[in-house]
Amino acid sequence: MTDLSDDFDENYDRFIAEVAENGIVWGLEGEDGFAVCPSLRHEDTDVMPFWSSQALAEAVCVDEWAVYKPVPIDLEEFLDDWLPGMHEDIIIVGVNWNEDLEGAEEEPLDLLEDLDEELG
Repeated sequence: MTDLSDDFDENYDRFIAEVAENGIVWGLEGEDGFAVCPSLRHEDTDVMPFWSSQALAEAVCVDEWAVYKPVPIDLEEFLDDWLPGMHEDIIIVGVNWNEDLEGAEEEPLDLLEDLDEELG
């Protein structure tokens, strides 16, 4: 397992490739549900982050995020339920964020389209 790049686009591409290959998306769940935080790029919008591996997700579970644990989400469920639901709820997707909680923020339907394209 290699660390994430400083290039957010590269991390996004890695997410697409690894998730398509493994069929699993990793989210962070705590007692109050899945982790969300304010977007740095979209005012008054929340972001729900996801990772392409358990190790990458675990890397951010420190400090105030120590209350979360990585949980696997089946890719089919992520595509069919999560992304459309996030679109309806106006929640942005965080993709393969680094340990500083920085990374790509994508519209759910854009991520859905990119994953569908990768899956062919």
